[in-house]
Amino acid sequence: MPSSRKFFHARHPSNIITRKSLALVLSLLIGFAGLLLFSIVVFRQDITTGVYDKPLSVSVVWDQSGGGGLVSGGVQKRHKVMGFVGIQTGFASVGRRRALRKTWFPSDHQGFNEKSKTISRQAISVNSGGPRNYLLEVWMRCSIIFSRGAIGLEESTGLAFRFIIGKTHDRSKMAALKKEVEEYDDFVLLDIDEALAFFKAAYALFDSDFYVKADDDIYLRPDRLSLLLAKERRHTQTYIGCMKKGPVFTDPKLKWHEPLGYMLGKEYFLHAYGPIYALSADVVASLVAFRMFSNEDVTVGAWMLAMNVTHENNRQLCQPECTATSIAVWDIPKCSGYCYIILAIYKYINLIIMLYKISVTLRRRCWNFIK
Repeated sequence: MPSSRKFFHARHPSNIITRKSLALVLSLLIGFAGLLLFSIVVFRQDITTGVYDKPLSVSVVWDQSGGGGLVSGGVQKRHKVMGFVGIQTGFASVGRRRALRKTWFPSDHQGFNEKSKTISRQAISVNSGGPRNYLLEVWMRCSIIFSRGAIGLEESTGLAFRFIIGKTHDRSKMAALKKEVEEYDDFVLLDIDEALAFFKAAYALFDSDFYVKADDDIYLRPDRLSLLLAKERRHTQTYIGCMKKGPVFTDPKLKWHEPLGYMLGKEYFLHAYGPIYALSADVVASLVAFRMFSNEDVTVGAWMLAMNVTHENNRQLCQPECTATSIAVWDIPKCSGYCYIILAIYKYINLIIMLYKISVTLRRRCWNFIK
């Protein structure tokens, strides 16, 4: 008797296997999400706190035994940046530093907020001509005022900023400076007040492509300075500034008297104005005990001649007023560390902010009246 025909049916996976597979997939997804979240947290901590887990200010002491090296300062590793900007300041320049911190110089570590943003022309109603219009033009041309924190500004521009100051035997001045350091934490204190000491200290503290020396009486655009330093260059030894030549003063009664004038002749060689200039890392690394002249800018110019560097003349670093392309603003040739243009700009900015607030208040009242 023939056997009955058999039919084969495909078996469906058991519910147990399906549940196990689903649980495994969910576990993998949860684990991946946790790993991703952990990576993001660690990365953000590295950016916001890891770089500056210690105070920013540092006191530099030099080995006086003959080596001339940096022997203390609490720095174990050079901080990597594209450019380091050292603002040369003094004990009598408290007002200048206050004005700088209210404008373009970072006023704290972590803050990212811009206290003053670009104000559109439509936001302020002024009549054409007259002092109001002039103030508006000043404000609009210098519209981006950086009051971000040190970290925020460094991340956006690649530039680190510090005030550079020497030391004094006046205890009251040192006590006042100590309070300012504790409040703002944005200083490098040198026990030797010389241009060479600044560059040596800057090189020891920062691994930077460029080292910028600036005075505390200039208005600076960090964003434009960053673009200037980031340009591609054929030569690694670069000297950037507003280049000039000038007569050698041999009269001891004159302010810029040069005791070594007999070595220089009647005219100085090509060199940058002192209020702001930049040296590339290769140049700063090669600086040793070169000859010192009485004028700092001439001294640096002499070093650059000896090292056969590329002189890069950029007039946007010495503009007398804010323009669409100005990088640094100061009154050339009157200013050489002795002017207060930044205080004047700060005064204008405060006035414009006041006018803006008044206009906003009036617009709100008019709108409420219409409604």
